[in-house]
Order: sequence, then C-alpha cells, then structure tokens
Amino acid sequence: MRRIRPDLLHAHSAKAGLAGRLAARGTPPTVFQPHAWSFDAVGGTTAALALRWERYAARWADRVLCVSEAERRAGESEGITARWTVIRNGVDLDHFRPGAPDPAQDRAESRAALPLPPGFPADGPLAVCVGRICTQKGQDILLRAWPEVLAAVPAARLALVGDGPDVERLRRTAPARVHFAGAAADIRPWLRAADLVVLPSRWEGMALAPLEAMACGRPVLVSDVSGARESLPSGQGRLCLVPPEDPTALAEALGRLLAEPRLLAELGEQARQHARTDFDVRRTTDAVTSLYHELLGRPRPLNQERISR
Repeated sequence: MRRIRPDLLHAHSAKAGLAGRLAARGTPPTVFQPHAWSFDAVGGTTAALALRWERYAARWADRVLCVSEAERRAGESEGITARWTVIRNGVDLDHFRPGAPDPAQDRAESRAALPLPPGFPADGPLAVCVGRICTQKGQDILLRAWPEVLAAVPAARLALVGDGPDVERLRRTAPARVHFAGAAADIRPWLRAADLVVLPSRWEGMALAPLEAMACGRPVLVSDVSGARESLPSGQGRLCLVPPEDPTALAEALGRLLAEPRLLAELGEQARQHARTDFDVRRTTDAVTSLYHELLGRPRPLNQERISR
C-alpha cells in the first residue's frame, strides 16, 4: 500500500479481504467483495471468530459488494453493518455460447471431442459437474446420490470436471458410471456435451459454473444456497433447486430430469435466453466501474449513466 499508493482498493474473498482491509484501514476508498462469507466455510470457534472479524472489519470498507441479494441478506442477518451494493456475476457471452444451433448436434459433436476413457459408456444421458473438487462444491454429496440416480436411470453417466484436495478420496469410493476428468483448460466442450449441469454446493455467493452452463444452452441443477435462486430462470426453481447437503433430494431431482430429454431441452433453451438477458459480464463490469467512479467522486461515463438507468 505504501509503495503503490492506490487510488482505490478492491479486496476479494476472505484472505485478501482480511489482509487488504487491515493494510488500508479505510484509506484509500475500499471495496470488499466476500464471494461467499468466510463464516459459512468453517464451523465452531473458527466460524464465530470469522463472524466477529467480518462485523468489525466492515467499518474499513466504503462499500461491501455482494454478488447476489441472498449474499447481502446473509451478511445483514448475521449482524454485519455495512454500506451495501449488489452487482450480480456475469459471464462472457461471446465465449460461453452453444457450439452449434441445434442442441442435439451440439451435444453429439462436443461428446465426440471429449477425452473419455476406454470403457466409459458412450450412450445415455450425461450429467456434468464443473468445479474445484472440495468440500464447498459438494461433489461428495453428488456421489452419495449417484447410485439412486442409476436405479432410476440406468444409462445415466456422470463426469466430474476439475481438480482439488478431495479428488483421490472421492475417486476411491466413487460408484459406477462416474468419470473424473481432471482440470480442463477449456470447460466449454464439457458444458456443451452435458444433458444437465449439476452443482450441489454447500455455500456460494453466486456460482459462475451454472451461469456458464446456461449461456451454453444447458439446464442446471443447483443446491439452494446464496445466489442459486437468483441464477435460475423464472419458474425453474421447483425443478432445478434442491436443499443443500441432501443426497436423497438431489438423486430424486437428477433422476426426474435425466429421464426427460424433452424437458431438458426446454429448460436448456430457457436457460440460454435467461443468461443472455441477465448475465452479460459487460453489464457487471460497467456496474463495478460505476461504483469506482462513485467512490472516487468522479462522474461516470455517459454510456454507464445510460446502462444504470
């Protein structure tokens, strides 16, 4: 801070949020963006200490920027007093889009290009989970649910795309028809190959993977954590939301959706239109830039004045 002397500090997530606010102590103008609250990620004494810190450190943020209304409400309900702004996440709609106009053709071409292992079934509905393989993202819950899914839809397949600290532990106990794909430099082929993208997170602010999947024209099934309801198209909550940490409810929802290809196609088209309407990253960028101008006491560019209205 002394060397760079920034005009404004924007600190993201728990660790940088702690270090940044301690270093700045409110000078220069400071934005803190939690991306899910630190006290949700831990338990017991650690969670209590994290909550105390968040309540205290809010005084050193000129604005606490949340990626969903649910994240803001969670902070308020835990007694964090702050100057709040909500700017929802967005994705690059030129990058995340269907690969072909026809969804069936898009899935077939994407699957043909995937590095699937020998013996992994080529046919049947494919569920894909994209994310760091760790406690937060809930892949262990998904694997506990998967045998029930196979009982309902025997041809179903599951691919876990990502790396993380829980990979080896989960691989050792994984049920049938599960492929650990590892980290992918480009996740679009996996999203486009999916009939359904699932993310059973334990906590979030607003997860990006479901937004990216919807932008590619794929329906999503997510756990009802912060940002999830706000991510989905209107009316999809009853089919595409499940309680967190509930493998039985997750299995029932997966089985119901994977057994209905026409329904999945309809939900996917709704998701694509929804992403293009509500989750353009350019809108997110313009809103964050406008916040910077506000905190710096500078007028916003005319195009941002227009977007904000």
